[in-house]
Amino acid sequence: MSLLLYCKVLLRIVFVILNNIYTIPTYCVWMLIFSPLKRYYPDLYWKIEGTFFHWLLAMVSMWSWSAGYDIVEMGDDIRCCFEDRTLVICNHQSTADVPMLMATFNPKEGVLPNIMWIMDRVFKFTNFGIVSVIHEDFFILSGRDCREEAIQYLKSHLRESYIPRNRKLMVLFPEGGFLRKRREASQRYALKNNLPILNHVSLPRMGAMQAIIDVMGASKSANNNSPPSPGVIIDELSWVVDITVAYPEGKPLDLPTIIMGSRKSCQTLLLYRLYPISQVPREPSELTKWLFTRWEEKERILNNYYTTGELPVKEYCSSPIPPQLVIQDGLRYFILHMFFITSSYLHFRIFSYLLSLIW
Repeated sequence: MSLLLYCKVLLRIVFVILNNIYTIPTYCVWMLIFSPLKRYYPDLYWKIEGTFFHWLLAMVSMWSWSAGYDIVEMGDDIRCCFEDRTLVICNHQSTADVPMLMATFNPKEGVLPNIMWIMDRVFKFTNFGIVSVIHEDFFILSGRDCREEAIQYLKSHLRESYIPRNRKLMVLFPEGGFLRKRREASQRYALKNNLPILNHVSLPRMGAMQAIIDVMGASKSANNNSPPSPGVIIDELSWVVDITVAYPEGKPLDLPTIIMGSRKSCQTLLLYRLYPISQVPREPSELTKWLFTRWEEKERILNNYYTTGELPVKEYCSSPIPPQLVIQDGLRYFILHMFFITSSYLHFRIFSYLLSLIW
């Protein structure tokens, strides 16, 4: 590593650490200040919280953007689903997947304030865990022994949090873990059950997907086109967005690389495929077949990309949008930094003053 690159990496690490220090505690303090609204004006509280949550996720988005790790979108036009309840399913390759999705959704108005992430319970104990707890994301239990319990918890969370908060997008990684950790077990399962051997993705797990569809899948009255009554919260999904993440040369970025900026600038491709919920089966065996088919298609898509350098968009999308670079707003990032730094200073001064009164 050259001296210049070493200095760059060191500066970025220091910056990201400081960025966490003056954003996450400040978010928590603001939510504490606004907490009385949660009881008396809950809609206003969750609107404020969603805005702060978006600002915080914008800080994470800035890490990859500032390192030169761009994102290119292609495939179906998913703008039509941002105002509806939508399940986003995505292949899972590394710790970079979530930050890259945050960066993708960051410029899209109204998405991140109303999103719910479904993640492994271990992330609850990271620096960002307290933020996700306040935002009421869902931490899913992993392991065969607690699978049924986890599914019941997820169903309860959908009914008690996701639906009442009127959240829109919900993000799920059906593989249940990173590709490098899941591939060998996935291939053994495929051999045992006469399923395709996948190399670029692992077979999806069905528990969380089935729970979501059981609670929020299309009902028998899904073909009823009459508009909902005013004030009625729709508790059904409208869309499923299938995202295929393709890293250059099949070498995924990861969170340490994003933080350090140690890899050369590159583009990560996202292929969108959009399905109305009426096309997604509810019956377990049919839903399993539907989801496995999507992942077999991902295998072919990624194999084509790693072989030819091109994603076979037209083969899988009937009316694809032209590939477009996700554009971030540098000025907005600067303003948000100033807000968080100023807030942190004010909170520190107030806290110091209160301590001086006590002591």
